[in-house]
Amino acid sequence: MRRIERIAVTRDGHRYFIKDKKSDYHTQYGIIKAEDMNRNSCKTNTGKDVFLFAPAFKDFYDRIKRGPQMVPLKDVGLVIAETGMGRDSIVVDSGSGSGGTALMFGRVAKKVYSFEMREDFLKIAEENRRFAGLSNVKFALHDITEGIPVKSVDIVFLDMPSPWLVVKHAEKALKRGGFLVSYSPTVPQVMDFVEEVKSSEKFIILKTVEVAERDWEIEGRKVRPRSQRIGHSGFMTFCRRVC
Repeated sequence: MRRIERIAVTRDGHRYFIKDKKSDYHTQYGIIKAEDMNRNSCKTNTGKDVFLFAPAFKDFYDRIKRGPQMVPLKDVGLVIAETGMGRDSIVVDSGSGSGGTALMFGRVAKKVYSFEMREDFLKIAEENRRFAGLSNVKFALHDITEGIPVKSVDIVFLDMPSPWLVVKHAEKALKRGGFLVSYSPTVPQVMDFVEEVKSSEKFIILKTVEVAERDWEIEGRKVRPRSQRIGHSGFMTFCRRVC
């Protein structure tokens, strides 16, 4: 994928991803001339106001290729906050899927190792990594249920059908005080994961939560929730290695 060079936004929130600022860009509001690309704002040939700026990481994230279902940002944000993920953190992520979660972690953490079992998904994730321009995220083809080939890590995040199969490996990979987080869409998965963690003397379970997000429509004094299209996304179980 070609990298985005400029972002154009109208006052009503339409956003355009410009990959070649040396050429004119056509929109439904008219043409943004190449000669205006490096300006802070301009008008299209039809008189529409447009604001221009360099892309942020979120702009790249919104344009990455989608393969399997991605963990919603509302859930990714909670994982980052609850684990205290930061610039010194070493993170293990599995499975990679499209790579979106690992890339978001990569914007915060020092190093992210993301493991995937399917080659087709791995190719998508690696292409997305190059597109996003992150060098601290490493994708690899590996079955994490057979072991975690990274040691002394701060966080292990599992987005996979059978996370309970990784608990014993996480015991060896995590630092004392490190976090194990499982993300699962169904209750039986949560039950099996929690039971496996309870059988380990090295972990305590902090909590299991889900995050609900509701958009609101605001037009003058008419304020109401927007119609919901997505309800439940997944349960997150947070655990910590204590010994």
